[in-house]
Amino acid sequence: MTTLPRPTTSLTADDARRIALRAQGFLGAPDRRAGVRGVLRHLGAVQLDTISVLARSHELVPYARLGAVGRKTVESAYWHDTHAFEYWSHAACILPVEEWPHFAFRRRAYRHRPHWNHDLPDGAYDQVIKQLRAEGPLTSTELGGAKRTNEWWDWSGTKVAVERALMYGEVVCVQRRGWKRVYDLAERAIPDTLLHDELDDTECLRRLVRLAGESLGVGTRADIADYHRLKGEQVDAVIADSGLVPVEVEGWGRPAWADPAALATPPRGRHRTTLLSPFDSLIWERARTERIFGFTHRLEAYVPKPKRVYGYFAMPVLAGGRLVGRVDPAREGRTLVAKQVTVDELKAVPAVAQALVEAASWVDCTDVRVERVATPELREPLVRELARALG
Repeated sequence: MTTLPRPTTSLTADDARRIALRAQGFLGAPDRRAGVRGVLRHLGAVQLDTISVLARSHELVPYARLGAVGRKTVESAYWHDTHAFEYWSHAACILPVEEWPHFAFRRRAYRHRPHWNHDLPDGAYDQVIKQLRAEGPLTSTELGGAKRTNEWWDWSGTKVAVERALMYGEVVCVQRRGWKRVYDLAERAIPDTLLHDELDDTECLRRLVRLAGESLGVGTRADIADYHRLKGEQVDAVIADSGLVPVEVEGWGRPAWADPAALATPPRGRHRTTLLSPFDSLIWERARTERIFGFTHRLEAYVPKPKRVYGYFAMPVLAGGRLVGRVDPAREGRTLVAKQVTVDELKAVPAVAQALVEAASWVDCTDVRVERVATPELREPLVRELARALG
């Protein structure tokens, strides 16, 4: 492991929290001119997920930062005019198209991968490429098959082939249609100047470590590695040359690195009050979320219902630069239903009400109904605040 310089900058825990909030777009005036594309480039990656309650996660992420941006505007910003592509980063993510060359290391790794969960039938790969060249863009169904059965893991040979081509970088997902991937050849979807794998692994990793540091503001080795799902040793190999600077953060008890631009000016400005997607990059890494916010975050969608504590799609509430509670939402017609609200302090109730009313308006709901409040004595104050906010 490379010997690193000792930190010359010390940050308080609050400094680090505010730096992280600004880096993630939650502190200061939002850049509405840059809009959704600006959010994507600022974050470096926006996670996709199949779950849709109020909206899908990739819609909730720009909403949380910009407010009531139109949902059609969100989709257009991601998929039109080759501004973005979908690939494996933190998970399945939308990524700025200019970062295509920096994922060459991952495409190469997939091409040299010795074992796969699905067998690739003879001739299936070449047939998919031939068909896309002649007819594309196409969904896997249009290519000739998605699944053999209703089991999620039982892919057809065509689906195996096109997903393999996606991982290799020969095929790109150019949009989602009814949540199905629409595939096209990379040679048509990626600008010529970016369509190459010329960068070596070190250069790719150096760039992604730098991007992760900029998107986090300040982070530990584990934080930085998790952002684009790198290995710790990959971070170790390049962090000294990444442009990030070592810092010491009060109470963290481990080495940290910061974006030098984040240290250049104090993080000031107005805090956003909003509901967060459980897949928001502010709270991707559970240990980081606990360290910065003192908040335990866990998605319970895949937890058996009797064992859930906060709810199926519990959305953290961000207010005043703190995570002050959770809301498990649903929709019934034009009513946003707060199936469960978890909030511990009376002073946080107005922020929870504000976040609920703003989210309701964004998804064209005209009313908010609260079903359960985990702290019963806060139910009436919350209902009053909601009535006031709804007018």
